[in-house]
Amino acid sequence: MIGFFKRAAPLADACALGRSAVALPLRASCAAPPSCPVVIVDASGRTRRSTSAAGKPVVLRDGEQAWAYHPGPYTVDIVPFAQAPEIGLRTSFAVDALEPVAQQRFDLYLAAEVDGRLELDALARAIEAALQRELAQGQLALPPCTTIEEWNAFRQGFNQLLYMRFGLSVDDCVPADLGGQRDYASALAARAAAQPAGAPLDLAPAVAVLPGDAVLAPLAGRFEPALIDAQSLRRLFLELPCLMCGLRLAALPSGQALFRRQQSLLQRLDLLSVGAGTMPALALAAPGQALEAQEQLRRARHSRRATLALDEAWALLARMRGGGRSGRDEPIDDVRLAALYDDAERIVANLEADCAARREPRAQQEAA
Repeated sequence: MIGFFKRAAPLADACALGRSAVALPLRASCAAPPSCPVVIVDASGRTRRSTSAAGKPVVLRDGEQAWAYHPGPYTVDIVPFAQAPEIGLRTSFAVDALEPVAQQRFDLYLAAEVDGRLELDALARAIEAALQRELAQGQLALPPCTTIEEWNAFRQGFNQLLYMRFGLSVDDCVPADLGGQRDYASALAARAAAQPAGAPLDLAPAVAVLPGDAVLAPLAGRFEPALIDAQSLRRLFLELPCLMCGLRLAALPSGQALFRRQQSLLQRLDLLSVGAGTMPALALAAPGQALEAQEQLRRARHSRRATLALDEAWALLARMRGGGRSGRDEPIDDVRLAALYDDAERIVANLEADCAARREPRAQQEAA
């Protein structure tokens, strides 16, 4: 009878939700704060929303994890161009409202990429990296002296990008002067002090990167290949099926030629999805045979590069949904769809190359 009257424990650091933290891990004995939805992820990566009433403990099965998140809105300053850190965009966004779909994009982001707390600063850096990548590749346009039409096109493309990549909706986005917050001269001085003696100074500002991108560097002692590899393979395993579904529904081809290209892309992604779930262990070259540390780093590097191609694929889906340089939410004609399929074939080829290299026990020797 005593347990019947026992109240659920409050969520630790609940006051941080909606301020410095977007999502917090939730234990089975904890209760989510009011107006904070709960996402539950099972051992295989499938997500669902909790049906428990506010103030009641969340029921978790074996191997499940739960997050309580605040939908926002949040306001952050991001830098669209790494070469101009004093020019920013003050962006307000919120976790997208519930839709009648099997899995929300934000739920997939929590299941595939978040380990523990989701800090607002970390999410802002990820948004900044995604935007800088699209602008650098010319997929979004933000020219100087932007006209109203160009700004509206950028705003809609930016909104589509955040929705497809993170499950976020942009509420407001205005230019902001960050000159008082970002000291470019100090950043260059710190970079010069960190470089080895005699090395040429790289004056280009470092582009904001997602956590784990540092594994692309050739230094093995500063990183943990096993952790990076496990995170990358989890993303591939969980996101590739959703990516196939998005590609199938994003734009319907009108002719047989485009239809065959779409089916070929889906088949290749399906094989990649199966391969992501059957990758060999990072530390083994063969059963009972350990793999050298340098080869483990090479494998982790390829798995991380595969996730960078995965990020490009989500951005491509955003353009298929009407974003991109035009920013118009209108049907895609065959000419533009063919160009998008060209880009999709390049991305899938990169995925195939990196997944094949991750599977190899040792680097292939180049022919002399």
